[in-house]
Amino acid sequence: MSEEKRIIKKYPNRRLYDTATSSYITLSDVKQLVLECVELQILDAKTQEDITRGVLLQIILEEEAGGMPMFTYDVLTQIIRFYGNTMQGLMGGYLEKNLEMFSQMQTKLQDQTRTMTDNPVFGNSNMWNEYMKFQGPAIQNMMSSYLEQSTNMFVEMQNQMQSRTKNLFSGFPFPAVLPSEPPKKS
Repeated sequence: MSEEKRIIKKYPNRRLYDTATSSYITLSDVKQLVLECVELQILDAKTQEDITRGVLLQIILEEEAGGMPMFTYDVLTQIIRFYGNTMQGLMGGYLEKNLEMFSQMQTKLQDQTRTMTDNPVFGNSNMWNEYMKFQGPAIQNMMSSYLEQSTNMFVEMQNQMQSRTKNLFSGFPFPAVLPSEPPKKS
């Protein structure tokens, strides 16, 4: 099912060597491999340490420095704040699941559009214009559905954390906490 990862070695002179093609490549080439869904692993040629994540982050940094960044200031500061936070371990999984759902939604939209463009009726420009007028609301509905799924996933994650916490501390002899009563008026 899964083929072996393509090994790329990074040498001390900062050059990347693709062992599959026996040639030096650039970060742009690595980006293209990622876009083509090629499984890869980047190793430090001297230490054999896996540095894949660092190189991928470098590609993201270059993309962000380009003309149209994906991450806003607020998103970046929130991500930084999660490091060292008790939620750090859960945040990675949460983001990964959200990106997976977003990709599925994007694929579904592309498939629907492809089906529509293959239809000879849409060769007529007026029909295509009418179709495009309805795409805004359709995309808005898909985004609403996506956000709802994301919210549900976050709530489920919170419930799992609460359950685990209760299980973790169930053996400790803590006194039962009773709901506090509002102070009585004199």
